[in-house]
Amino acid sequence: MVMDLIISGQSTVPFIILGFLLFLYAIFFLSRSFKNKTAPRKPPPEAGGAWPVIGHLHLLGGPEPPHIALAKMADKYGPIFSLRLGVHSTLIVSSWEIAKECFTVNDLAFAGRPKILAFEIMGYNFGMFGTSPYGPYWRHIRKIATLEVLSNHRLQMLKHLRESEVRSAMKDTYHRWVELQNNNSSGQNSESVPLLLEMNKWFGYLSFSVVLRIVAGKHLDESEENRTRMKPLRDFFDLTGEFVISDALPYLRWLDLGGKEKAMKKTAKELDQFIQFWVDEHRRNRDADSGQAKPEHSDFMDVLLNIVDEDEIIDGHDANTIIKSTSLALILGGTDTTTVTLTWALSLLLNNPQVLMNAVHELDTKVGRERIVLESDLKNLPYLQAILKETMRLYPAAPLSVVHEAVEDCTVAGYHIPSGTRLLTNLSKLHRDPRVYEDPLEFKPERFLTTHSGLELRGQNLEFIPFGAGRRICPGISFALLTMQLTLASLLHCFDIATPGNQPVDMREQAGQTNMKASPLQVLLKPRLPHHLYG
Repeated sequence: MVMDLIISGQSTVPFIILGFLLFLYAIFFLSRSFKNKTAPRKPPPEAGGAWPVIGHLHLLGGPEPPHIALAKMADKYGPIFSLRLGVHSTLIVSSWEIAKECFTVNDLAFAGRPKILAFEIMGYNFGMFGTSPYGPYWRHIRKIATLEVLSNHRLQMLKHLRESEVRSAMKDTYHRWVELQNNNSSGQNSESVPLLLEMNKWFGYLSFSVVLRIVAGKHLDESEENRTRMKPLRDFFDLTGEFVISDALPYLRWLDLGGKEKAMKKTAKELDQFIQFWVDEHRRNRDADSGQAKPEHSDFMDVLLNIVDEDEIIDGHDANTIIKSTSLALILGGTDTTTVTLTWALSLLLNNPQVLMNAVHELDTKVGRERIVLESDLKNLPYLQAILKETMRLYPAAPLSVVHEAVEDCTVAGYHIPSGTRLLTNLSKLHRDPRVYEDPLEFKPERFLTTHSGLELRGQNLEFIPFGAGRRICPGISFALLTMQLTLASLLHCFDIATPGNQPVDMREQAGQTNMKASPLQVLLKPRLPHHLYG
């Protein structure tokens, strides 16, 4: 009996020991979990100099543009730091490695857009897909825009419209030069009198005419009516680029300090009026053509009317609002950024005459001087493409990208980023990283033909993201590149270009949503092709 108990006790010892060890492990695991949950999660470093209530807002108030001020702060605080802009915590990222983490690992977390006043009032209550919150509405409208409106197939079908508008601009400019010669009474040789143009306005007018023809099928002439329609577009960009106190301190919105909300409502009404007029006109034409096959070269507004269900309501937006907001988003998105990039490109070329000569030589070699540039020529102009890439590296149209907002907690570079944090990526600083680009401040298009020939701008290479990256990357990249390449190639091919007195171009930047040049770009133009080619 005693022996049986001893044997039985010996057989249970291993189980007792195992149970004790499991108990100790459970205590350790629970203790560690509790410690991890209660331990403070490390926030990113915060810049110094914050004031009560407004935080760091006063540091971004000028005189230099915010992206330059933030670049200097990055030199002090590192490639990732935070600011308090009123009540909002904002993460500033300035290196491609951290940007990659934001737009790959944490792409979904940063897919949101903050509810900024301009996007609410002038963007159809966040109905423009570029500024709408992440969710079913954004996914649906972006799919329509990407697959049905901005696809390579659709862009290819409409290339004749882009060529027509660019050719018309060259023709009109040539005729202005001819008129100048006819009015010249100085007795000089007619070809020796150059035409003085302000290229900011020239590029803006041409960019608007191209996108308007593609989206709404409208040809922009010199009428006062069309010039009037451009004003609310300019007002839209000016107002979205201005600081609105209620975006930082929402509880002050009712005061409308500075009258910004009132101005936005006025601009929104003007924009809606002319876009509604065009939608109604397209509807009437569609009804009149009912039963007939729709031509493949229909403009974007026709496409939207055909694919958006009239009874469709998504996230509170009806079909009419979807069509108007998407059309307007395409017009706005394709105008200002293109204008800004082309203005900087020409400025850089004028300050680097050897690069300008190389570009003209490529055009004369690949296209010749007995015909005009066609869109089909662009693939044979790698140097011109490199010029635009280098321009977008040095002067991205949106130097701080479009603001993102974290829709969930995440970790970036080892730091805890809570939901609701806003994200600004300083593209200007990121693109000038000396670890990536030799002589990063120098204008060297050749780098994109040699050392950086494999660097694309469609979001795969985070060292170069002028159009953004991740799921909220700009969907109009192909359209923008085609328009910019054709415009710049045609201008350099058709005209000799110089600055008044051969003075260098002022390269100072202006604060705003897009990176406008601070001073107008004035140039002197003279035709360089046989006169019959201008039409």
